[in-house]
Amino acid sequence: MSTETDPMPRLVSVPLPAAAPTPPPRPAEPPAPAGPPRRGPVRTAAAAVCLVLGTGLIGGAAAGSWLGAAPGERSAAERTFTQGRNIWRSVPVDDLFPRTVHADAAGPGGAARDWTRVAVAPDSDCAGAFDPLLAGVLAPAGCERLIRATYTDATSTSVTTVGLLVTATDGAGMRALRKRFAAERLDERPDLMPRPYARPGTAAAHFGDAQRASWRITVLTDLPAVVFAVTGFADARTGTPPQPAARATDPRATTAPAQAGLGHDAAALADRLDQGLHQALRRAAREAAR
Repeated sequence: MSTETDPMPRLVSVPLPAAAPTPPPRPAEPPAPAGPPRRGPVRTAAAAVCLVLGTGLIGGAAAGSWLGAAPGERSAAERTFTQGRNIWRSVPVDDLFPRTVHADAAGPGGAARDWTRVAVAPDSDCAGAFDPLLAGVLAPAGCERLIRATYTDATSTSVTTVGLLVTATDGAGMRALRKRFAAERLDERPDLMPRPYARPGTAAAHFGDAQRASWRITVLTDLPAVVFAVTGFADARTGTPPQPAARATDPRATTAPAQAGLGHDAAALADRLDQGLHQALRRAAREAAR
């Protein structure tokens, strides 16, 4: 920037023009009739353009605030949802179905519980995995794949099959399925229990449909998946009135499934599978981000 000072401009006096003679006053005109002022076509068009632009800017700002963050969030959710449909292909079976599971306070009265895996079913479709009524309820979501494993408790007196149904629907379909389960309380109906997976030569060899005593079904909405578990006695006993895990884990429950901890087995192993699935997805996301 220059530090020199410009010379001050010289003021020049300019004479003012002589005043023009005042014209004679004009006679007053009668007042115009009252009414709204009329605009010329140019002013009218300009006002309309301003109104449209203003409305558009306001509307655009509102829409921008509504849509601004949504695409990124929606994309992340869509990526997780899509990845969840295929994660079972790449996750080791021991991550989804550990050989042993321990829970410090998963039993009745907060007792510790331990389970050992005795069988893993080959991944398959859903044919024969559910009673006909439950299969009909799940049908709108489709069946991409079904994976299951069966556990026994530390005393080998109870057996539990836990499974993951990978659906073929989208997020809206999963939300609709969950809404129906909640509205109609389908997860509490004994005629909608999953079927067990029993492998000969194991503690679960005699775990059939008639031995089912408690169960849990959870419809996920962030993933295309239904997590379920069904449990019963390993000694092939029948005649135990089944009770959903949500009721069998109530401290006030006095039924056989409640006192034997069968509801606790179903709930804890279903939760463990749910957690393992989400942990696998988080690991996959971290690896993809590297």
